[in-house]
Amino acid sequence: MATHYLACDLGAESGRLMLGTLDHDILTLEELHRFSNGPVKTSGALHWNLDGLFAELKTGLGKAAARRLPIAGISTDSWGVDYVLLDEQGRVLPPVWCYRDARTARGVETVKATMDWLAIYAETGIQFMVINTLYQLAAEPPERLARARRLLLIGDAFNYFCSGVARNEVSLASTTQFYNPRTGSWSKKILDAFGWRPELFAPICPSGTRLGPLRKELADEARLPQIEVIASCSHDTGAAVAAVPAAGGSWAYLSSGTWSLMGVEWPQPVITDQGRELSFTNEIGLGNTVRLLKNIVGLWIVQECRRHWAREGRSFDFATLERLAAAAPPFVSLINPNDPRFVAPDDMPAKVAAFCRETGQPAPATPAAFMRCIYESLALSYRVVLRRLERLIGKKIECLHIVGGGSKDATLNQFTAAALNLPVRVGPAECTALGNVLVQALALGHIPSHAAARQIVRNSVDLRTVTPQAAAEWDAAAVRFDRLLN
Repeated sequence: MATHYLACDLGAESGRLMLGTLDHDILTLEELHRFSNGPVKTSGALHWNLDGLFAELKTGLGKAAARRLPIAGISTDSWGVDYVLLDEQGRVLPPVWCYRDARTARGVETVKATMDWLAIYAETGIQFMVINTLYQLAAEPPERLARARRLLLIGDAFNYFCSGVARNEVSLASTTQFYNPRTGSWSKKILDAFGWRPELFAPICPSGTRLGPLRKELADEARLPQIEVIASCSHDTGAAVAAVPAAGGSWAYLSSGTWSLMGVEWPQPVITDQGRELSFTNEIGLGNTVRLLKNIVGLWIVQECRRHWAREGRSFDFATLERLAAAAPPFVSLINPNDPRFVAPDDMPAKVAAFCRETGQPAPATPAAFMRCIYESLALSYRVVLRRLERLIGKKIECLHIVGGGSKDATLNQFTAAALNLPVRVGPAECTALGNVLVQALALGHIPSHAAARQIVRNSVDLRTVTPQAAAEWDAAAVRFDRLLN
């Protein structure tokens, strides 16, 4: 008999409510409702329209109800680091800040003046990124924090809106840079250093925690029964890694989307001087595994270029941009995708061109040239990260799994296989929603184990293997790329 689940997948570009159906070890997904997302600029500051996003979720719930299917559970996953503050009545204290807002620089200075970086990494095992929750919270006015009763991460806030139960699920909590992966709790040392009340931070729960029934008023409004609300893996990358269709061997994953996240699933945290110097992060995955990974600015650069060209009246879909990149001359110019200038929005082509000029390279002059430059640079960045990861774990990676929306980009996948000189297994594109649903199924006892969940993914999705080509040319380009990093 088929079992049905709802997965609310919130991304920094768009959100979806997905219907997952598990039937005889085959899992299928259907998009019930899609809606746009993006930071809203108000008086020069970047915020999220949380009310609008929740209204879209309720629209999706109405569409789910119209299907008249028995639904077992619902869970929300989201991007990491951003948070919601709740007041004494459990209402959102506006604004809900976007991690790309410039205020994070102020938070970085506050943290530097308060706590030593070596101590922060030793406590958390999280790489330095100005977007981390630690720096965002350090930029908050003390009086606003004093008014706040609870802090919830974005995906967990939506689970709270649905269930009325305030919990921060561990995969999302671990992105904040004030979670200690050794103790499995909020870092007392960091909270004490900044004078933050421990009770502000909602309790941490494991992946796959059953929170309780859908709130009655929400269920009645949507005309749904009070289905179970589950904290699956609230971090979208945590959900995606849970559904990576790997089986044995030495493999790494690349969750490819607005951000690229490359890493391995590891049994314990790797918090060492080398890990700190190489900027690797220890986030938590399903079953308290460690997602030892590095954040890489990913298709965000492409998305911002596309938005800029659209404002100029030149609209390109992603398939067209991919074809332009494939046809353009190779290795003309390269950028360091992780240069801080590429984190903020607005006129991304100008930023790419400026980087090229500053490093003595020709500035791209056409969308095709820009795309080729960005794609080659991303692939070479993946190569650097994989080599460093191998050094950190003392193990050779034999295969890379590319999952997420970026896995649909055949040109970037081919460039990645060539740059790494490794076979690349591609898919599924909907790995986050699959992981969300599978962790719900595990929590409800509908499947027996994580290994069984991954077998279901292999049963359900057509996977492709991309083999490396022109490795010598990519080796030569890698030498140029390394000079840009140094």
